[in-house]
Amino acid sequence: MTTWIFRRLIQAIFVVLAMTVIVFIGVNVIGDPVEILISPQADQAERARAVIALGLDRPLWEQYGRFLWNAVQGDLGKSFVFNEPALRLIAQRMPATMELAVTAVLLSIVLGIPLGLYAGLKPNSFAGRSIMAGSIFGFSLPSFWVGLMLIMVFAVQLGWLPSTGRGQTATLFGVQWSFLTRDGLAHMLMPALNLSLGNIALVLRLTRAGVRENMPMDYVKFARAKGLSPVRVVFVHVMKNITIPIVTVIGLEFGSTVAFAVVTESVFAWPGMGKLIIDSINVLDRPVIVAYLMMIVFLFITINLLVDLLYTVLDPRVRLESRE
Repeated sequence: MTTWIFRRLIQAIFVVLAMTVIVFIGVNVIGDPVEILISPQADQAERARAVIALGLDRPLWEQYGRFLWNAVQGDLGKSFVFNEPALRLIAQRMPATMELAVTAVLLSIVLGIPLGLYAGLKPNSFAGRSIMAGSIFGFSLPSFWVGLMLIMVFAVQLGWLPSTGRGQTATLFGVQWSFLTRDGLAHMLMPALNLSLGNIALVLRLTRAGVRENMPMDYVKFARAKGLSPVRVVFVHVMKNITIPIVTVIGLEFGSTVAFAVVTESVFAWPGMGKLIIDSINVLDRPVIVAYLMMIVFLFITINLLVDLLYTVLDPRVRLESRE
């Protein structure tokens, strides 16, 4: 176990190092932030001073070297627009995005697994076919359109839910959270549902496929022959064998939900990291863009490590040393 974790950490360091090169070079070739940040009426002297102040007068390799040295010390640079550390800006917006992503993933588990079990156990019933037909919409409908429809129906037409914003928040461990207040939960319901539709459909179909694959297995027939109840057969024996792929997908989808919550946060004006990165891209705020992308890389690496560790808890037969 210790050797495996050490190897994974070494691999993670090389992955992060490679991503720093890709991200830094990619961000630095998409445009010149001085053209956006400086007034068009500014003369050449003012532009030159701005270039020097932002550190853009040095060669690209030297800029990357300084960035890497500062990153090792926990400094990913200062925002060109806000003149604040990029990590601080992201940390201020992270709780809003994380609670939205966690709620979306919980909805995908609470709704996707039971619906998938039902569709797998009764595939030829009208309800089972309807569930599978409905899951197609979760994959097919664009999230921005679904978000607009949710606002039009539940906020404009019915007036049940607020349309935008985060609502009232409460403090827990020095951080502002929306789920601790009734108004915050009302503001969070529509964006979380919009963000979870694709995940619900994915977990639903994966659960159904696992149930359909395992029900004809010999161990299920043996459990039934022993006189076990259908509920115990499904929830103890079958679920134990389909949990690993579901956990893998849920873990990866959580990272994707955090990384790609941009559309949902823009539609519902949710003040999270997604809205921050969109605003930063519009003004080519390079330090914020790089810090955000590096945070996403670190998040995916951490999730992959935790999912692999969770394998051994769900199925002791899995040995991490043999997963080469």
